[in-house]
Amino acid sequence: MDSTAIDRFDTSRFEASRNRLASLAYRLLGSAIDAEDAVQDAFLHWQAADRQRIRVPEAWLTKVVTNLCLDRLRSAQARRERTVGAWLPEPLLDGDPMLGPAATFEQRESVSLAVLTLMERLSPAERAVYVLREAFSYNHAEIAEILDITESASQQHLHRARRRITAARSGSGEVDPASARRIVEEFLDAATSGRTERLVALLTDDATAISDGAGLTEKLLRYDTPQRIAAIARAGFKSTPAKQRLAGGISAVHYALVNGAPAILFVPDGKVVGAVTFDIAGGKIATVRGIAAPARLARLTEAWRQHGPDTPLITQW
Repeated sequence: MDSTAIDRFDTSRFEASRNRLASLAYRLLGSAIDAEDAVQDAFLHWQAADRQRIRVPEAWLTKVVTNLCLDRLRSAQARRERTVGAWLPEPLLDGDPMLGPAATFEQRESVSLAVLTLMERLSPAERAVYVLREAFSYNHAEIAEILDITESASQQHLHRARRRITAARSGSGEVDPASARRIVEEFLDAATSGRTERLVALLTDDATAISDGAGLTEKLLRYDTPQRIAAIARAGFKSTPAKQRLAGGISAVHYALVNGAPAILFVPDGKVVGAVTFDIAGGKIATVRGIAAPARLARLTEAWRQHGPDTPLITQW
């Protein structure tokens, strides 16, 4: 086999792993943009390596991508951006290959916006062990090899990660899809009609709302009581000419699943300009996240444009 044929073969081996590597990087970084960059950097490492000496390409690539992501998480820029409270995970439309694998509850939960947010409380090493174990089913010996730590350290990192995430999350398991949709549709109806009492009744007593302020504020906007959330929802969901101009036109409002959770998307002319996601617990809404920063919605918009048309909840907003 000549060198050109070898390069093509090796490139095809990398491409066969690309989606899995991107899924790993997305879980570690919470950003599809950063995940794609990490995978591309891994490809450059792959091209520069003596590939004939790599006995198990999948294991080698997993180690490279994991450590590239850890370098990013430990960087001064990442620490600065994530500690000032200006960070939310990048939402992805269900069906995006970056959300896989999704065969088990643990795998699906590991890519939820709730858990991706909670993982910010973990150290980079804890985050890596948690993702490799819960989402990709690596054993502690394999994780120790990937991270250059001992098996005992891997077990300790996993124990701390599970404890912190379990203590902080509000949900108790997967929610019936039909029930989730009904709750979200009731929320939208109450918000657009200004029914404050109904909005409050749909929220848990300790509900939280978080907004990125469309990327116009340095810090996330947070609201911590059902009454405040209801007031913000009434104001935010009221359609006005000014909001239509800001959105780039009259929006259709669609129901969707984003990172496995129910969501409302605002879509003028095929472009998603706002996503509101909901965490459901005990038949009520525990967390509302409003994401409208254009950079966080680029990949979701691309996926939405390939999405089959459905009937919007509101045709003109």
